[in-house]
Amino acid sequence: MDVNNAFLYEDLHEEIYMKLPLGIFSSIPNAVCRLKKSLYGLKKASRQWYANLSDVLFQRGYKHSENDYSLFYKKTAHLAIFLALYVDDILLIGNDEQEISSLKSFLDSTFKIKDLGYAHYFLGIEVLRSH
Repeated sequence: MDVNNAFLYEDLHEEIYMKLPLGIFSSIPNAVCRLKKSLYGLKKASRQWYANLSDVLFQRGYKHSENDYSLFYKKTAHLAIFLALYVDDILLIGNDEQEISSLKSFLDSTFKIKDLGYAHYFLGIEVLRSH
């Protein structure tokens, strides 16, 4: 899956200012803009996106791997779902189609995602699908 505009519009938890964009003029010398939402190119944008996604997944009972914080999982006696995250790309695998479908719907309603179907490659690694 691909998250649409993952780095845009995330709430900022601190005050960040930027120079006025080209074409915007102010009568105030050295005027700056205070950002209320994250923008592409903002150094903290990826951290804001990760924090927001993590919070949402934690609320749904997911945990992140102790070894790799880009891997989230939810395991019970009969269920094992894994979510691998690379920037704004998500790979979901698991043994419960209903939970995967529910999570995809939830992520779409929360972030607007594009479901790209079954994975063939992820990070240059061929993904094999068992039937």
